[in-house]
Amino acid sequence: MLQTDGRAFSASGLITVTSAEVSKDFSLARIYLSIFGVKEKQAVLDGLNAHKKELRFKLGQRIKKQLRIVPEIYFVLDETLDYIENIDNLLKQ
Repeated sequence: MLQTDGRAFSASGLITVTSAEVSKDFSLARIYLSIFGVKEKQAVLDGLNAHKKELRFKLGQRIKKQLRIVPEIYFVLDETLDYIENIDNLLKQ
C-alpha cells in the first residue's frame, strides 16, 4: 500500500518498512519505517501519520474478509540503519 498510495502522502524518497508489530487482538499495528533520500524524515513521517485514517480505510478494504478488526496504524521512524551507517563512517575514519 505504501508503494502505491504512500507517494501521494509523502515527498519523493524511498520508504521502506523495516518491521511491523501487531497486538494480540489485532487492534494496534506499529509500523517501523526507514526513509531515505529526504532531508526532513520527520516531515515525511508526520505526513504519513496525518493520513493514517485514509490508509487504514484502504487497508480495511483489502483485508475485510480476513480480519474482524482493522488495526489502528502508528508509523514510527526506524533509525537503526542510520545508526549503522554512522558507526560505519566512524570506523572508516
